[in-house]
Amino acid sequence: MSSIVLILVTGIGLGALYFLVASGLSLIYGLMHVLNFAHGAFLTLSAFVGWQVAQALGTASWGSFLVSILVGAVVGAVFATLTELILIRPLYERHIEQVLVTVGLSFAAVALFEGIWGTDAVTIAGPPWLKGTTEVLGARIPNTYWVLMVAAAIVLIALVLFLQKTRYGMIIRAGVENRSMVTALGIDVRKSFTLVFAIGGAAAGIGGVLAMHYTTFVSAHLGASLLIFAFIVTVIGGLGSLTGAAIASVIVAVLQQFANIYLSGTGDFIVVALLAVVLLVRPRGLMGRKA
Repeated sequence: MSSIVLILVTGIGLGALYFLVASGLSLIYGLMHVLNFAHGAFLTLSAFVGWQVAQALGTASWGSFLVSILVGAVVGAVFATLTELILIRPLYERHIEQVLVTVGLSFAAVALFEGIWGTDAVTIAGPPWLKGTTEVLGARIPNTYWVLMVAAAIVLIALVLFLQKTRYGMIIRAGVENRSMVTALGIDVRKSFTLVFAIGGAAAGIGGVLAMHYTTFVSAHLGASLLIFAFIVTVIGGLGSLTGAAIASVIVAVLQQFANIYLSGTGDFIVVALLAVVLLVRPRGLMGRKA
């Protein structure tokens, strides 16, 4: 029984990490119809800067941990904003060019990060509590997973409230449905679209800082390795659906954990097989809209 509880809870925690990475990706595609392959670079840069801030403040304190998350969110938002203004804005409705420029940026970013911080992974340390465990029904759950679950819940609630309850959220949704009409009302939709990128980058930044605490290291390839699973859960959940991404993240991560334990480490294969089934049976994903 305890082993099942351990797999379930750690699967949900891992799913929370996948959602933190995928939420910005899903938000940007759902509202802007931009597939951003440079999303992993936002995550990696935020992780590196967050690590350096924590080093300067003292890695063992909760204060430095929280400040590093805040700094990571700001760095991710700034990087994403510059990417939208310089690279994406001239290419709206030109999807092939968007893919090419964001893929190119992702490769260039990895090379830049390796030049600045080196090619080897850097081991990191956080508050001692994160290295401990909490007992649940006989299972010893690493505390990192609880932090991931709380952070993912906060990000999901904040994004939904922003889109549904704020003026800018309404402008963004209206601009996606009918950009020319919103522009005719004297509203600058471009600023709202830039805000979407900034929010997506901030979510990636939070995910990046927490991802390095989950893996206990940070490297130039951290974002790229997580971006694969972010795309998988985004497609399975339905492109553009935050709720779908959250549900798919948990399904993918729990299935991956069970397969790794009971099916000889075949978790990644099972996840890719699930992606193939969804694409064949329900191409729009679990909660995606019909084209």
